[in-house]
Amino acid sequence: MDASEAIAAPLASTKPVGAQIRTVTAAALGTVFEWYEFTLYAAMAGVLAGKFFSGLDPSIGFLFALLTFGIGFIVRPVGALVFGRLGDRIGRKRTFMITIMIMGLATFAVGLLPSYETAGIVAPILLITLRILQGLALGGEYGGAVIYVTEHVARNRRGLNTSFIQMTGTLGFLMALLSIQLVQAVVTQAVFDAWAWRIPFLISIVLLAVSIKVRLQMHESPVFKKMAEEKRLSTSPVRETFGSWENVKLMAIALIGIGGGMSVVYYNAVLYPLFFLSRTLSVPMPVANLMTTVAALCSIPMIWFAGWLSDRVGRKPVMLAGFLLGAVVTFPVFHQIAELANPALAETQAKTAVTIRTDGAGCSFMFNPLGNRSFTAPCDVARQVLSGSSVNYERTDRSGSAATEVQVGDRVITVNGAAGFDQAQFTRDLKDALKQAGFGVPGNPDAAAQVKIVGLLLVLLLAMALGYSPVGVAMAEMFPARIRYTAMSFPYHFSSGWIGGLLPTFAFAIAVAKGNIFAGLWYTVGWLIVGIVITGLFYRESRTDPD
Repeated sequence: MDASEAIAAPLASTKPVGAQIRTVTAAALGTVFEWYEFTLYAAMAGVLAGKFFSGLDPSIGFLFALLTFGIGFIVRPVGALVFGRLGDRIGRKRTFMITIMIMGLATFAVGLLPSYETAGIVAPILLITLRILQGLALGGEYGGAVIYVTEHVARNRRGLNTSFIQMTGTLGFLMALLSIQLVQAVVTQAVFDAWAWRIPFLISIVLLAVSIKVRLQMHESPVFKKMAEEKRLSTSPVRETFGSWENVKLMAIALIGIGGGMSVVYYNAVLYPLFFLSRTLSVPMPVANLMTTVAALCSIPMIWFAGWLSDRVGRKPVMLAGFLLGAVVTFPVFHQIAELANPALAETQAKTAVTIRTDGAGCSFMFNPLGNRSFTAPCDVARQVLSGSSVNYERTDRSGSAATEVQVGDRVITVNGAAGFDQAQFTRDLKDALKQAGFGVPGNPDAAAQVKIVGLLLVLLLAMALGYSPVGVAMAEMFPARIRYTAMSFPYHFSSGWIGGLLPTFAFAIAVAKGNIFAGLWYTVGWLIVGIVITGLFYRESRTDPD
Protein backbone atom coordinates (compact mmCIF):
# COMPACT_ATOMS: atom_id res chain seq x y z
CA MET A 1 0.00 0.00 0.00
CA ASP A 2 1.27 3.51 -0.87
CA ALA A 3 2.20 5.60 2.15
CA SER A 4 -0.47 8.15 1.29
CA GLU A 5 -3.15 5.47 1.10
CA ALA A 6 -1.98 3.78 4.27
CA ILE A 7 -2.48 7.06 6.12
CA ALA A 8 -5.74 7.91 4.34
CA ALA A 9 -7.35 4.49 4.87
CA PRO A 10 -8.07 4.96 8.60
CA LEU A 11 -9.59 8.36 7.85
CA ALA A 12 -11.98 6.78 5.35
CA SER A 13 -12.94 3.95 7.65
CA THR A 14 -13.85 6.31 10.49
CA LYS A 15 -15.92 8.74 8.43
CA PRO A 16 -19.45 9.24 9.84
CA VAL A 17 -22.20 7.46 7.94
CA GLY A 18 -23.75 10.81 6.98
CA ALA A 19 -20.48 11.98 5.46
CA GLN A 20 -20.16 8.74 3.48
CA ILE A 21 -23.71 9.18 2.15
CA ARG A 22 -22.91 12.74 1.03
CA THR A 23 -19.73 11.50 -0.65
CA VAL A 24 -21.59 8.82 -2.59
CA THR A 25 -24.41 11.21 -3.51
CA ALA A 26 -22.01 13.84 -4.84
CA ALA A 27 -20.20 11.25 -6.95
CA ALA A 28 -23.36 9.57 -8.23
CA LEU A 29 -25.03 12.72 -9.58
CA GLY A 30 -22.86 12.63 -12.68
CA THR A 31 -24.11 9.15 -13.56
CA VAL A 32 -27.68 10.38 -13.18
CA PHE A 33 -26.88 13.12 -15.68
CA GLU A 34 -25.20 10.68 -18.03
CA TRP A 35 -28.21 8.39 -18.28
CA TYR A 36 -30.75 11.22 -18.21
CA GLU A 37 -29.21 12.77 -21.32
CA PHE A 38 -28.51 9.35 -22.89
CA THR A 39 -32.14 8.26 -22.54
CA LEU A 40 -33.58 11.61 -23.69
CA TYR A 41 -31.64 11.43 -26.90
CA ALA A 42 -32.42 7.76 -27.53
CA ALA A 43 -36.14 8.14 -26.75
CA MET A 44 -36.52 11.26 -28.91
CA ALA A 45 -34.26 10.28 -31.81
CA GLY A 46 -37.20 10.48 -34.19
CA VAL A 47 -38.19 13.99 -33.06
CA LEU A 48 -34.59 15.20 -33.16
CA ALA A 49 -34.16 13.75 -36.65
CA GLY A 50 -37.06 15.89 -37.84
CA LYS A 51 -35.76 19.01 -36.13
CA PHE A 52 -32.07 18.85 -37.02
CA PHE A 53 -31.93 16.72 -40.19
CA SER A 54 -35.15 17.77 -41.91
CA GLY A 55 -33.22 18.80 -45.02
CA LEU A 56 -32.45 15.12 -45.62
CA ASP A 57 -34.65 12.22 -46.63
CA PRO A 58 -36.66 11.17 -43.51
CA SER A 59 -35.12 7.69 -43.27
CA ILE A 60 -31.61 9.13 -43.77
CA GLY A 61 -32.34 11.86 -41.24
CA PHE A 62 -33.31 9.30 -38.62
CA LEU A 63 -30.11 7.37 -39.36
CA PHE A 64 -28.00 10.51 -38.90
CA ALA A 65 -29.80 11.28 -35.66
CA LEU A 66 -28.81 7.85 -34.37
CA LEU A 67 -25.25 8.33 -35.58
CA THR A 68 -25.07 11.68 -33.82
CA PHE A 69 -26.13 9.82 -30.70
CA GLY A 70 -23.34 7.30 -31.29
CA ILE A 71 -20.66 9.99 -31.50
CA GLY A 72 -20.91 10.32 -27.73
CA PHE A 73 -19.75 6.72 -27.41
CA ILE A 74 -16.91 7.09 -29.90
CA VAL A 75 -15.22 10.02 -28.15
CA ARG A 76 -15.47 8.61 -24.62
CA PRO A 77 -11.93 7.10 -24.59
CA VAL A 78 -10.51 10.46 -25.68
CA GLY A 79 -12.32 12.15 -22.81
CA ALA A 80 -11.00 9.47 -20.47
CA LEU A 81 -7.42 10.39 -21.38
CA VAL A 82 -7.97 14.15 -21.29
CA PHE A 83 -9.84 14.29 -17.99
CA GLY A 84 -8.08 11.27 -16.54
CA ARG A 85 -4.81 13.17 -16.85
CA LEU A 86 -6.40 16.19 -15.17
CA GLY A 87 -7.77 14.00 -12.37
CA ASP A 88 -4.32 12.60 -11.64
CA ARG A 89 -2.69 16.05 -11.88
CA ILE A 90 -5.09 18.58 -10.30
CA GLY A 91 -7.38 16.35 -8.24
CA ARG A 92 -10.47 14.17 -8.37
CA LYS A 93 -12.93 16.78 -7.10
CA ARG A 94 -11.84 19.65 -9.34
CA THR A 95 -11.88 17.44 -12.42
CA PHE A 96 -15.34 16.03 -11.99
CA MET A 97 -16.62 19.52 -11.18
CA ILE A 98 -15.46 20.44 -14.68
CA THR A 99 -16.95 17.33 -16.30
CA ILE A 100 -20.39 17.67 -14.72
CA MET A 101 -20.60 21.33 -15.73
CA ILE A 102 -19.76 20.45 -19.34
CA MET A 103 -22.25 17.57 -19.37
CA GLY A 104 -24.99 19.62 -17.73
CA LEU A 105 -24.60 22.71 -19.88
CA ALA A 106 -24.39 20.64 -23.07
CA THR A 107 -27.60 18.79 -22.18
CA PHE A 108 -29.38 22.06 -21.33
CA ALA A 109 -28.15 23.70 -24.53
CA VAL A 110 -29.80 21.05 -26.72
CA GLY A 111 -33.12 22.55 -25.65
CA LEU A 112 -32.00 25.97 -26.96
CA LEU A 113 -30.68 24.93 -30.37
CA PRO A 114 -32.24 26.29 -33.54
CA SER A 115 -33.80 23.77 -35.89
CA TYR A 116 -32.64 22.92 -39.41
CA GLU A 117 -35.60 24.88 -40.72
CA THR A 118 -34.35 28.12 -39.13
CA ALA A 119 -30.56 27.67 -39.15
CA GLY A 120 -29.86 25.18 -41.93
CA ILE A 121 -26.70 23.12 -41.69
CA VAL A 122 -25.60 25.07 -38.60
CA ALA A 123 -28.26 23.26 -36.52
CA PRO A 124 -26.93 19.68 -36.92
CA ILE A 125 -23.35 20.95 -36.56
CA LEU A 126 -24.23 22.51 -33.20
CA LEU A 127 -26.02 19.34 -32.10
CA ILE A 128 -23.06 17.17 -33.05
CA THR A 129 -20.72 19.54 -31.21
CA LEU A 130 -22.78 19.24 -28.03
CA ARG A 131 -22.84 15.46 -28.34
CA ILE A 132 -19.04 15.45 -28.67
CA LEU A 133 -18.69 17.64 -25.58
CA GLN A 134 -21.03 15.36 -23.64
CA GLY A 135 -19.08 12.28 -24.68
CA LEU A 136 -15.73 13.84 -23.81
CA ALA A 137 -16.94 14.97 -20.39
CA LEU A 138 -18.50 11.60 -19.69
CA GLY A 139 -15.14 9.98 -20.39
CA GLY A 140 -13.81 11.77 -17.31
CA GLU A 141 -16.92 11.72 -15.15
CA TYR A 142 -17.51 8.09 -14.27
CA GLY A 143 -13.91 7.23 -13.45
CA GLY A 144 -13.64 10.26 -11.18
CA ALA A 145 -16.84 9.37 -9.37
CA VAL A 146 -15.83 5.77 -8.67
CA ILE A 147 -12.30 6.74 -7.64
CA TYR A 148 -13.57 9.53 -5.40
CA VAL A 149 -15.80 7.10 -3.50
CA THR A 150 -13.18 4.34 -3.49
CA GLU A 151 -10.62 6.66 -1.90
CA HIS A 152 -13.07 8.01 0.69
CA VAL A 153 -14.75 4.93 2.14
CA ALA A 154 -13.51 1.92 4.07
CA ARG A 155 -12.19 -0.95 1.96
CA ASN A 156 -14.85 -3.38 3.20
CA ARG A 157 -17.61 -1.02 2.01
CA ARG A 158 -16.20 0.00 -1.37
CA GLY A 159 -18.32 -2.43 -3.38
CA LEU A 160 -21.56 -1.42 -1.66
CA ASN A 161 -20.86 2.31 -1.85
CA THR A 162 -19.79 2.33 -5.49
CA SER A 163 -22.85 0.21 -6.36
CA PHE A 164 -24.93 3.32 -5.65
CA ILE A 165 -23.11 5.01 -8.54
CA GLN A 166 -23.99 2.06 -10.77
CA MET A 167 -27.60 2.19 -9.57
CA THR A 168 -28.05 5.87 -10.40
CA GLY A 169 -27.76 5.03 -14.09
CA THR A 170 -31.18 3.38 -13.71
CA LEU A 171 -32.42 6.46 -11.85
CA GLY A 172 -31.35 8.75 -14.70
CA PHE A 173 -32.99 6.38 -17.20
CA LEU A 174 -36.28 6.51 -15.30
CA MET A 175 -36.15 10.28 -14.74
CA ALA A 176 -35.74 10.88 -18.46
CA LEU A 177 -38.66 8.63 -19.41
CA LEU A 178 -40.80 10.25 -16.71
CA SER A 179 -39.96 13.78 -17.87
CA ILE A 180 -40.97 12.91 -21.43
CA GLN A 181 -44.20 11.23 -20.32
CA LEU A 182 -45.16 14.14 -18.05
CA VAL A 183 -44.70 16.69 -20.84
CA GLN A 184 -46.64 14.51 -23.28
CA ALA A 185 -49.44 14.18 -20.73
CA VAL A 186 -49.79 17.98 -20.50
CA VAL A 187 -49.50 18.96 -24.17
CA THR A 188 -50.78 17.50 -27.42
CA GLN A 189 -48.50 15.42 -29.62
CA ALA A 190 -48.45 18.26 -32.17
CA VAL A 191 -47.27 20.74 -29.53
CA PHE A 192 -44.68 18.26 -28.24
CA ASP A 193 -43.28 17.75 -31.74
CA ALA A 194 -43.31 21.50 -32.42
CA TRP A 195 -41.49 22.82 -29.34
CA ALA A 196 -42.33 21.03 -26.07
CA TRP A 197 -39.71 18.34 -26.78
CA ARG A 198 -37.22 20.97 -25.55
CA ILE A 199 -38.63 20.97 -22.01
CA PRO A 200 -36.98 17.73 -20.76
CA PHE A 201 -33.61 19.08 -21.92
CA LEU A 202 -34.18 22.52 -20.40
CA ILE A 203 -35.27 21.29 -16.96
CA SER A 204 -31.96 19.45 -16.68
CA ILE A 205 -30.55 22.79 -15.50
CA VAL A 206 -32.20 22.10 -12.14
CA LEU A 207 -30.32 18.83 -11.82
CA LEU A 208 -27.11 20.62 -12.78
CA ALA A 209 -27.64 23.28 -10.10
CA VAL A 210 -28.23 20.63 -7.44
CA SER A 211 -25.18 18.67 -8.59
CA ILE A 212 -22.88 21.69 -8.45
CA LYS A 213 -24.16 22.72 -5.01
CA VAL A 214 -23.58 19.24 -3.60
CA ARG A 215 -20.14 18.84 -5.14
CA LEU A 216 -18.95 22.26 -3.99
CA GLN A 217 -19.47 21.11 -0.40
CA MET A 218 -17.24 18.05 -0.83
CA HIS A 219 -13.55 17.76 0.02
CA GLU A 220 -10.76 16.38 -2.11
CA SER A 221 -9.92 12.68 -1.83
CA PRO A 222 -7.65 12.08 1.20
CA VAL A 223 -5.44 9.85 -0.96
CA PHE A 224 -4.89 12.58 -3.55
CA LYS A 225 -4.32 15.23 -0.87
CA LYS A 226 -1.65 13.11 0.77
CA MET A 227 0.12 12.46 -2.54
CA ALA A 228 0.05 16.20 -3.31
CA GLU A 229 1.50 17.05 0.12
CA GLU A 230 4.29 14.53 -0.39
CA LYS A 231 4.86 15.78 -3.96
CA ARG A 232 4.36 12.28 -5.36
CA LEU A 233 1.82 13.14 -8.08
CA SER A 234 2.54 11.80 -11.54
CA THR A 235 3.99 14.43 -13.83
CA SER A 236 2.75 12.61 -16.92
CA PRO A 237 -0.09 10.19 -16.09
CA VAL A 238 -0.76 9.21 -19.71
CA ARG A 239 2.90 8.44 -20.44
CA GLU A 240 3.27 6.58 -17.15
CA THR A 241 0.09 4.60 -17.81
CA PHE A 242 1.01 3.47 -21.32
CA GLY A 243 4.77 3.41 -20.79
CA SER A 244 4.68 0.52 -18.35
CA TRP A 245 4.19 -2.99 -19.72
CA GLU A 246 2.62 -4.03 -16.41
CA ASN A 247 0.05 -1.24 -16.62
CA VAL A 248 -0.69 -2.03 -20.27
CA LYS A 249 -1.36 -5.68 -19.36
CA LEU A 250 -3.70 -4.60 -16.57
CA MET A 251 -5.55 -2.28 -18.94
CA ALA A 252 -5.91 -5.08 -21.49
CA ILE A 253 -7.47 -7.29 -18.80
CA ALA A 254 -9.72 -4.43 -17.71
CA LEU A 255 -10.77 -3.54 -21.27
CA ILE A 256 -11.17 -6.92 -22.96
CA GLY A 257 -12.11 -9.14 -20.03
CA ILE A 258 -13.86 -7.12 -17.34
CA GLY A 259 -15.01 -4.21 -19.53
CA GLY A 260 -16.09 -6.34 -22.48
CA GLY A 261 -18.21 -8.62 -20.32
CA MET A 262 -19.60 -5.74 -18.28
CA SER A 263 -20.58 -3.68 -21.33
CA VAL A 264 -22.56 -6.35 -23.12
CA VAL A 265 -24.23 -7.78 -20.01
CA TYR A 266 -25.43 -4.24 -19.18
CA TYR A 267 -26.72 -3.25 -22.62
CA ASN A 268 -28.19 -6.73 -23.10
CA ALA A 269 -30.36 -6.27 -20.00
CA VAL A 270 -31.10 -2.55 -19.89
CA LEU A 271 -31.28 -1.22 -23.48
CA TYR A 272 -31.54 -4.08 -25.97
CA PRO A 273 -34.83 -5.49 -24.56
CA LEU A 274 -36.59 -2.18 -25.27
CA PHE A 275 -35.33 -2.24 -28.86
CA PHE A 276 -36.19 -5.94 -29.22
CA LEU A 277 -39.72 -5.51 -27.87
CA SER A 278 -40.61 -2.35 -29.78
CA ARG A 279 -38.78 -2.78 -33.09
CA THR A 280 -38.39 -6.55 -33.57
CA LEU A 281 -41.61 -7.74 -31.90
CA SER A 282 -43.69 -4.62 -32.73
CA VAL A 283 -44.94 -4.18 -29.18
CA PRO A 284 -46.43 -0.67 -28.71
CA MET A 285 -43.82 1.65 -27.21
CA PRO A 286 -45.90 2.55 -24.11
CA VAL A 287 -46.26 -1.14 -23.27
CA ALA A 288 -42.59 -1.86 -23.92
CA ASN A 289 -41.62 1.17 -21.82
CA LEU A 290 -43.84 0.04 -18.96
CA MET A 291 -42.38 -3.47 -18.82
CA THR A 292 -38.76 -2.33 -19.02
CA THR A 293 -39.35 0.45 -16.48
CA VAL A 294 -40.94 -1.89 -13.93
CA ALA A 295 -38.09 -4.37 -14.40
CA ALA A 296 -35.48 -1.62 -14.06
CA LEU A 297 -37.00 -0.43 -10.79
CA CYS A 298 -37.00 -3.97 -9.42
CA SER A 299 -33.33 -4.38 -10.37
CA ILE A 300 -32.08 -1.60 -8.07
CA PRO A 301 -31.84 -3.83 -4.96
CA MET A 302 -29.97 -6.39 -7.09
CA ILE A 303 -27.27 -3.83 -7.88
CA TRP A 304 -26.85 -2.97 -4.19
CA PHE A 305 -26.77 -6.65 -3.29
CA ALA A 306 -24.08 -7.39 -5.89
CA GLY A 307 -21.94 -4.53 -4.59
CA TRP A 308 -22.36 -5.71 -0.99
CA LEU A 309 -21.59 -9.30 -2.01
CA SER A 310 -18.37 -8.21 -3.73
CA ASP A 311 -17.22 -6.78 -0.37
CA ARG A 312 -17.83 -10.16 1.23
CA VAL A 313 -16.66 -12.75 -1.29
CA GLY A 314 -14.62 -10.66 -3.74
CA ARG A 315 -15.05 -8.76 -6.99
CA LYS A 316 -13.96 -11.64 -9.21
CA PRO A 317 -16.49 -14.34 -8.26
CA VAL A 318 -19.38 -11.87 -8.42
CA MET A 319 -18.43 -10.59 -11.87
CA LEU A 320 -17.83 -14.11 -13.18
CA ALA A 321 -21.22 -15.21 -11.84
CA GLY A 322 -22.87 -12.37 -13.76
CA PHE A 323 -21.02 -13.09 -16.99
CA LEU A 324 -21.78 -16.82 -16.74
CA LEU A 325 -25.46 -16.27 -15.94
CA GLY A 326 -25.77 -13.85 -18.85
CA ALA A 327 -24.14 -16.27 -21.28
CA VAL A 328 -26.43 -19.13 -20.19
CA VAL A 329 -29.79 -17.34 -20.11
CA THR A 330 -29.58 -14.83 -23.00
CA PHE A 331 -30.90 -17.06 -25.78
CA PRO A 332 -33.67 -18.85 -23.83
CA VAL A 333 -34.87 -15.60 -22.24
CA PHE A 334 -35.19 -13.72 -25.53
CA HIS A 335 -36.86 -16.71 -27.19
CA GLN A 336 -39.44 -16.84 -24.40
CA ILE A 337 -39.97 -13.08 -24.53
CA ALA A 338 -40.70 -13.36 -28.27
CA GLU A 339 -43.27 -16.14 -27.73
CA LEU A 340 -45.01 -14.15 -24.99
CA ALA A 341 -44.87 -10.72 -26.62
CA ASN A 342 -45.83 -11.71 -30.17
CA PRO A 343 -47.04 -15.32 -30.47
CA ALA A 344 -48.43 -14.57 -33.95
CA LEU A 345 -44.93 -13.82 -35.20
CA ALA A 346 -43.56 -17.03 -33.71
CA GLU A 347 -46.38 -19.01 -35.31
CA THR A 348 -45.88 -17.40 -38.73
CA GLN A 349 -42.12 -18.00 -38.59
CA ALA A 350 -42.76 -21.67 -37.78
CA LYS A 351 -45.19 -22.29 -40.64
CA THR A 352 -43.73 -20.07 -43.39
CA ALA A 353 -40.40 -20.88 -45.03
CA VAL A 354 -38.57 -17.89 -46.49
CA THR A 355 -35.54 -18.35 -48.75
CA ILE A 356 -33.24 -16.04 -50.68
CA ARG A 357 -31.52 -17.60 -53.70
CA THR A 358 -28.73 -15.44 -55.05
CA ASP A 359 -25.01 -15.18 -55.79
CA GLY A 360 -23.49 -14.85 -52.32
CA ALA A 361 -20.78 -12.52 -53.67
CA GLY A 362 -23.45 -9.83 -53.98
CA CYS A 363 -24.41 -9.99 -50.30
CA SER A 364 -22.67 -7.54 -47.94
CA PHE A 365 -21.92 -7.85 -44.25
CA MET A 366 -24.18 -4.99 -43.22
CA PHE A 367 -22.08 -3.50 -40.44
CA ASN A 368 -22.32 0.25 -40.85
CA PRO A 369 -21.59 2.17 -37.61
CA LEU A 370 -20.73 5.40 -39.45
CA GLY A 371 -23.72 5.30 -41.80
CA ASN A 372 -21.47 5.92 -44.81
CA ARG A 373 -22.35 2.80 -46.78
CA SER A 374 -25.31 2.25 -49.05
CA PHE A 375 -26.73 -1.28 -49.45
CA THR A 376 -28.61 -1.35 -52.76
CA ALA A 377 -27.78 -4.77 -54.24
CA PRO A 378 -30.84 -7.04 -54.60
CA CYS A 379 -29.57 -9.45 -51.94
CA ASP A 380 -29.01 -6.61 -49.46
CA VAL A 381 -32.35 -4.96 -50.18
CA ALA A 382 -34.12 -8.28 -49.68
CA ARG A 383 -32.36 -8.95 -46.40
CA GLN A 384 -33.09 -5.43 -45.11
CA VAL A 385 -36.80 -5.83 -45.85
CA LEU A 386 -36.95 -9.31 -44.33
CA SER A 387 -35.00 -8.32 -41.21
CA GLY A 388 -37.07 -5.16 -40.82
CA SER A 389 -40.17 -7.36 -40.78
CA SER A 390 -38.62 -9.75 -38.21
CA VAL A 391 -38.51 -12.64 -40.68
CA ASN A 392 -36.23 -15.64 -40.21
CA TYR A 393 -34.93 -16.79 -43.58
CA GLU A 394 -32.38 -19.04 -45.26
CA ARG A 395 -30.01 -18.10 -48.05
CA THR A 396 -29.04 -20.43 -50.89
CA ASP A 397 -25.95 -19.53 -52.88
CA ARG A 398 -26.23 -19.52 -56.67
CA SER A 399 -22.73 -18.64 -57.80
CA GLY A 400 -22.59 -16.70 -61.04
CA SER A 401 -26.33 -16.10 -61.21
CA ALA A 402 -27.48 -12.56 -61.96
CA ALA A 403 -30.95 -13.23 -60.59
CA THR A 404 -32.04 -12.85 -56.98
CA GLU A 405 -35.06 -14.88 -56.03
CA VAL A 406 -37.00 -14.56 -52.77
CA GLN A 407 -39.53 -17.23 -51.90
CA VAL A 408 -42.09 -16.47 -49.18
CA GLY A 409 -44.18 -19.57 -48.68
CA ASP A 410 -45.48 -20.42 -52.16
CA ARG A 411 -44.86 -16.97 -53.65
CA VAL A 412 -41.64 -16.19 -55.52
CA ILE A 413 -40.32 -12.69 -56.33
CA THR A 414 -37.44 -12.51 -58.83
CA VAL A 415 -35.26 -9.59 -59.93
CA ASN A 416 -32.24 -9.40 -62.23
CA GLY A 417 -29.49 -7.35 -60.61
CA ALA A 418 -27.29 -7.34 -63.73
CA ALA A 419 -29.97 -5.60 -65.79
CA GLY A 420 -30.79 -3.17 -63.01
CA PHE A 421 -33.96 -3.40 -61.00
CA ASP A 422 -36.68 -1.22 -59.52
CA GLN A 423 -35.72 -1.19 -55.86
CA ALA A 424 -38.94 0.49 -54.74
CA GLN A 425 -41.12 -2.03 -56.61
CA PHE A 426 -39.04 -4.95 -55.33
CA THR A 427 -39.51 -3.69 -51.77
CA ARG A 428 -43.27 -3.29 -52.24
CA ASP A 429 -43.60 -6.78 -53.68
CA LEU A 430 -41.65 -8.30 -50.79
CA LYS A 431 -43.67 -6.46 -48.17
CA ASP A 432 -46.90 -7.50 -49.86
CA ALA A 433 -45.80 -11.16 -49.87
CA LEU A 434 -44.83 -10.98 -46.20
CA LYS A 435 -48.16 -9.41 -45.29
CA GLN A 436 -50.08 -12.13 -47.13
CA ALA A 437 -48.02 -14.77 -45.28
CA GLY A 438 -49.02 -13.28 -41.93
CA PHE A 439 -45.94 -11.29 -41.00
CA GLY A 440 -46.28 -7.81 -39.57
CA VAL A 441 -48.88 -8.50 -36.88
CA PRO A 442 -48.04 -6.21 -33.92
CA GLY A 443 -47.33 -7.72 -30.55
CA ASN A 444 -50.02 -7.20 -27.95
CA PRO A 445 -49.18 -9.10 -24.74
CA ASP A 446 -51.97 -9.25 -22.17
CA ALA A 447 -51.43 -8.45 -18.49
CA ALA A 448 -50.40 -12.01 -17.61
CA ALA A 449 -47.87 -12.13 -20.45
CA GLN A 450 -46.49 -8.72 -19.43
CA VAL A 451 -45.88 -9.97 -15.89
CA LYS A 452 -44.03 -13.01 -17.25
CA ILE A 453 -41.93 -10.80 -19.54
CA VAL A 454 -40.97 -8.60 -16.58
CA GLY A 455 -39.93 -11.77 -14.75
CA LEU A 456 -37.74 -12.81 -17.69
CA LEU A 457 -36.19 -9.34 -17.87
CA LEU A 458 -35.32 -9.64 -14.18
CA VAL A 459 -33.24 -12.73 -14.98
CA LEU A 460 -31.21 -10.64 -17.46
CA LEU A 461 -31.04 -7.81 -14.92
CA LEU A 462 -29.72 -10.13 -12.22
CA ALA A 463 -26.88 -11.10 -14.57
CA MET A 464 -26.36 -7.40 -15.24
CA ALA A 465 -26.24 -6.52 -11.54
CA LEU A 466 -23.67 -9.21 -10.77
CA GLY A 467 -21.53 -8.49 -13.82
CA TYR A 468 -21.79 -4.70 -13.66
CA SER A 469 -21.95 -3.56 -10.03
CA PRO A 470 -18.40 -4.53 -8.92
CA VAL A 471 -16.67 -3.41 -12.12
CA GLY A 472 -15.96 0.20 -11.19
CA VAL A 473 -14.32 -0.57 -7.87
CA ALA A 474 -12.49 -3.60 -9.33
CA MET A 475 -10.90 -1.43 -12.04
CA ALA A 476 -10.07 1.36 -9.57
CA GLU A 477 -8.31 -1.11 -7.28
CA MET A 478 -6.23 -2.53 -10.13
CA PHE A 479 -4.08 0.58 -10.59
CA PRO A 480 -1.80 2.66 -8.32
CA ALA A 481 -3.31 5.89 -6.99
CA ARG A 482 -0.93 8.23 -8.85
CA ILE A 483 -2.28 7.16 -12.28
CA ARG A 484 -5.60 5.65 -11.21
CA TYR A 485 -7.88 8.23 -12.85
CA THR A 486 -6.24 7.81 -16.26
CA ALA A 487 -5.57 4.07 -16.13
CA MET A 488 -9.04 3.16 -14.91
CA SER A 489 -11.07 5.56 -17.08
CA PHE A 490 -9.57 4.59 -20.45
CA PRO A 491 -10.39 0.84 -20.49
CA TYR A 492 -13.78 1.41 -18.86
CA HIS A 493 -14.94 3.95 -21.45
CA PHE A 494 -13.30 2.21 -24.39
CA SER A 495 -15.18 -1.00 -23.58
CA SER A 496 -18.40 0.79 -22.66
CA GLY A 497 -18.38 3.01 -25.74
CA TRP A 498 -16.97 0.73 -28.43
CA ILE A 499 -17.93 -2.76 -27.27
CA GLY A 500 -21.21 -2.00 -25.52
CA GLY A 501 -22.16 1.00 -27.64
CA LEU A 502 -21.77 -1.00 -30.87
CA LEU A 503 -23.92 -3.88 -29.61
CA PRO A 504 -27.10 -2.88 -31.55
CA THR A 505 -25.11 -2.30 -34.76
CA PHE A 506 -23.27 -5.60 -34.56
CA ALA A 507 -26.40 -7.46 -33.47
CA PHE A 508 -28.28 -6.18 -36.52
CA ALA A 509 -25.43 -7.04 -38.90
CA ILE A 510 -25.13 -10.59 -37.51
CA ALA A 511 -28.90 -11.11 -37.57
CA VAL A 512 -29.03 -10.06 -41.23
CA ALA A 513 -26.06 -12.23 -42.16
CA LYS A 514 -27.56 -15.29 -40.48
CA GLY A 515 -31.19 -14.61 -41.39
CA ASN A 516 -32.41 -15.01 -37.83
CA ILE A 517 -33.76 -12.35 -35.44
CA PHE A 518 -31.98 -14.05 -32.52
CA ALA A 519 -28.57 -14.48 -34.18
CA GLY A 520 -27.39 -11.03 -33.07
CA LEU A 521 -27.41 -12.29 -29.49
CA TRP A 522 -24.20 -14.15 -30.32
CA TYR A 523 -22.41 -10.81 -30.07
CA THR A 524 -23.40 -10.62 -26.41
CA VAL A 525 -22.74 -14.27 -25.66
CA GLY A 526 -19.39 -14.20 -27.47
CA TRP A 527 -18.14 -11.23 -25.46
CA LEU A 528 -19.39 -12.79 -22.24
CA ILE A 529 -17.38 -15.94 -23.00
CA VAL A 530 -14.31 -13.76 -23.64
CA GLY A 531 -15.02 -11.94 -20.38
CA ILE A 532 -15.25 -15.22 -18.45
CA VAL A 533 -11.97 -16.53 -19.88
CA ILE A 534 -9.91 -13.33 -19.54
CA THR A 535 -11.28 -12.34 -16.14
CA GLY A 536 -11.11 -15.88 -14.82
CA LEU A 537 -7.53 -16.51 -15.93
CA PHE A 538 -5.82 -13.15 -15.64
CA TYR A 539 -7.67 -10.86 -13.24
CA ARG A 540 -6.21 -11.02 -9.74
CA GLU A 541 -8.73 -10.47 -6.95
CA SER A 542 -8.35 -6.93 -5.64
CA ARG A 543 -10.71 -6.81 -2.66
CA THR A 544 -8.00 -7.47 -0.06
CA ASP A 545 -4.92 -6.47 -2.05
CA PRO A 546 -2.90 -3.43 -1.01
CA ASP A 547 -3.65 -0.45 -3.24
